[in-house]
Amino acid sequence: MLRNKLQTFIDRFEEINDLLISPDIINDIKKMTNLSKEQASIESTVIIAKEYIQTLNDIEDNKQMLEDPELNELAKEELKHLESLKEELQDKIKILMIPKDPNDNRNIFIELRAGAGGDEAAIFVGDLFSTYLKYAENNSWKVEIMNTNESEAGGYKEIIALFKGVHVYSKMKFESGTHRVQRVPLTESQGRVHTSAITVAIIPEVDDVDIQINANDLKIDVMRSSGCGGQSVNTTDSAVRITHLPSGIVVTNQDQKSQHKNKDKAMKVLKARLYDLEMQERQNKEGANRKEQVGSGDRSGRIRTYNYPQNRISEHRINLTLYRLDYIMNDGLLNEVIDPLLANHQAKLIEESGL
Repeated sequence: MLRNKLQTFIDRFEEINDLLISPDIINDIKKMTNLSKEQASIESTVIIAKEYIQTLNDIEDNKQMLEDPELNELAKEELKHLESLKEELQDKIKILMIPKDPNDNRNIFIELRAGAGGDEAAIFVGDLFSTYLKYAENNSWKVEIMNTNESEAGGYKEIIALFKGVHVYSKMKFESGTHRVQRVPLTESQGRVHTSAITVAIIPEVDDVDIQINANDLKIDVMRSSGCGGQSVNTTDSAVRITHLPSGIVVTNQDQKSQHKNKDKAMKVLKARLYDLEMQERQNKEGANRKEQVGSGDRSGRIRTYNYPQNRISEHRINLTLYRLDYIMNDGLLNEVIDPLLANHQAKLIEESGL
């Protein structure tokens, strides 16, 4: 029964209140921090729970008033309002009680890489990254470029950036996968449409306490930065390549002129990738259903097509097609695709939870 489920949240909230003022907890900063985080995570549910339970009580009171001839009409009107409020609160509760993804409040590393299609794929990496930058701006997020590998034809063979802000991972996690683009390249003299593909990986940023790395497991190489020429290419041995021997993960950073800064950035990306690897392995063990709930899905799968001649963007996972590709790309209006994905994901979780 929903009422009983909600009461457990209220009871736990009040229990934490008592614990936070007990001498044992006050003197233990770690326990106090954990309890405070837990309390904050259920506070919104508790507020709605109390309102819902009060509404149920009010409904019962008004049903009894129906038997009183003098209060009958008033009770009927009040019951209409209360029943409507009850349904509204139930919808909110369903969303609040969806199992939380522990990474939802984390910042992310976003990695875009050119795939099939050569130069055209690299150009689209640049185009899609520009759209992500505008989407980040629309959400008041901050962006820090971690590493780039430019293509001679324009765009990037690879670009890695850190997106920082509120609920970044929760909104961006569904971007992982293969993005396909269909358009006529500038170099195409016959006007034929070419199909190219790029891959996007969304990886949650981690704290130092989340991942411990043994220095003996690392092979660190220092080298001369490479690129397409120009002032942005360093002429000193400042580029850093870190290989994590047990996993085989390799991270390279060359964007900074300081070897120390390049190493710091590469280590941040390495830690995130190792955490992501652990997360993927855990999801695989827990099975396909859990994997779908977390939302990362199969990163090799084709998730979206950008068809420029038809001005069409197609999100294959939810069969969504929009003929507004130019506006979405130019203005960073990815919410038109991401919001329906989130709504679909929430609906699935509500159905699975049986609420």
